[in-house]
Amino acid sequence: MNKDKLLIWGCGGMGREVAALCDILGREVAGFLDERPEMNGQVVEGIPVFGDLKSFEKYREEFAVVCAGVGDPHLKKKFANITASQGFRLSEALVHPSVHIPENTELGLNCILCAGSIVSIHVRIGSFVIVNTNVTLAHDVSVASYATISPGVNVSGNVQIEEGVFLGTGSSIREKVKIGAWSVIGGGAFVRSDVPPQMLYAGVPAVFKKAIVRPKG
Repeated sequence: MNKDKLLIWGCGGMGREVAALCDILGREVAGFLDERPEMNGQVVEGIPVFGDLKSFEKYREEFAVVCAGVGDPHLKKKFANITASQGFRLSEALVHPSVHIPENTELGLNCILCAGSIVSIHVRIGSFVIVNTNVTLAHDVSVASYATISPGVNVSGNVQIEEGVFLGTGSSIREKVKIGAWSVIGGGAFVRSDVPPQMLYAGVPAVFKKAIVRPKG
């Protein structure tokens, strides 16, 4: 078993869920990392909150960092870049014991697979991806880095989910559909055709709502 102590970016709902998963996996969480000034020095779920990685610079070798403690794909990428630039190691994938991973599945660094999710054959999951509770990923699905898949999402076979996509709770994606990079699918939507990059689609069937402007950086 990996004995690295873990630091988790984010101490909100997703970060606390990741900490609970770490407890199930027998992994020690040394602290949360949160840039909000009001959170620095707080204690959340019995775990201290630090503003950044500076407190741990002398002890880099003892820690691995989890960047997927926030659901926002843009923040995950930001925290991943900060972590890499400061020379800290990234944690491996964290997978709930209830999730069966077929041998032909590809899992990236720092991805999170939560309880009750189903991963079929020949699925590729990139780095910093969150697969939340009770998600279904059918055969030959590809999920690129930084994507977030909310609870109860159903993704049919041969779907391509590109970088930084956010799939809202309970949404469903028809087979062979491509969701373009950094797009958002609203909760409960049914996506039956391709979605271009940086678009918000919602509804049943899902339709275009607005273009999304990515944050700088």
